[in-house]
Amino acid sequence: MLRSFARLAKGLARWGAPRCGPPGAEAASRGVLPSSQMPLWKAAALFHESEHAKDYAIPNASWTPEMVNQFNRFMAMAKDGTWKRLPSYRNVADHVPVRMRQGNELKDRASRLFLRNLDEEGMGFEYAMFLNLSEKRMVSMFQLGPYLEGPPGFVHGGCIATILDSVLGTCAIFVAGRVLTANLTINYKSPIPLGSVVLVESKLDRIEGRKVFVTGHVQSVDGQTVHAEATALFIQFQLKDSIQQQASSK
Repeated sequence: MLRSFARLAKGLARWGAPRCGPPGAEAASRGVLPSSQMPLWKAAALFHESEHAKDYAIPNASWTPEMVNQFNRFMAMAKDGTWKRLPSYRNVADHVPVRMRQGNELKDRASRLFLRNLDEEGMGFEYAMFLNLSEKRMVSMFQLGPYLEGPPGFVHGGCIATILDSVLGTCAIFVAGRVLTANLTINYKSPIPLGSVVLVESKLDRIEGRKVFVTGHVQSVDGQTVHAEATALFIQFQLKDSIQQQASSK
């Protein structure tokens, strides 16, 4: 797995900028910088829009009116470039240009991202993420489907932990580069009814050496209910770290 991630990260650091924003918007800069000149956070922010893969971060028939309303609200905020919608595909390899997919790991289309592992839309996680890089902040809207049940009628606590780890971790990656989760602390405040739409916010707190501290919370769309709060510690790492760790594990 480490070898696969290392190849993916190497590819991320080498591609140029794709389109990012409302459907039909003009493409962003298409320039390509050598990996030695482009920080990973910037390279990672330039998601590749696959010609064939489906972007799951746009409305589909399973989205409720509330989910669509929240999506449209942030799309309107993205018009001035302050916020950027992040495309989201089912497979990690779909985020990487075809020419950068090296090795069998990235060619294996059978694997799926954990949050995109269901065939039927609306049954699990439906979400879209928006990044405000200048504020080192990320907001994501989640619609939580019936396959995520824990207590009868409510979302499983592990699913809440998953979305917090994903949103806080994505925020850390875009701001600080390659990171791995070291610690995630969650205070559960209020259960989330199945089918609800919630907002998940995260923001960089501080960076101390290789330590990246991020805070976040899950709240109702009206802001009246906080469902969970979280603090997370991520550790920056270099590709050589994962290569050495892989070698030592053999």
